[in-house]
Amino acid sequence: MAAAVQLARLFNPADVDWALGHAAVHGRFAEADLASILDHHRSRPHPTQLQASEDQSLTQGTSGWATYGTTNPEEIAS
Repeated sequence: MAAAVQLARLFNPADVDWALGHAAVHGRFAEADLASILDHHRSRPHPTQLQASEDQSLTQGTSGWATYGTTNPEEIAS
């Protein structure tokens, strides 16, 4: 808890509270675990910064279907 109090001076206290909860759920209470969790949490983009667009998407699109049904079966056999 002393480490959490010290880290609350460097980080937002709400973030330290979140990190304590995260550490408790995952059983991470080694010496540098709380600071590591906070560092990782700060380095990740905020969820509002992640938005899908034409440039950033998890979908594969439809280009894989572009030739569907156009292949000549005789070409496959040879």
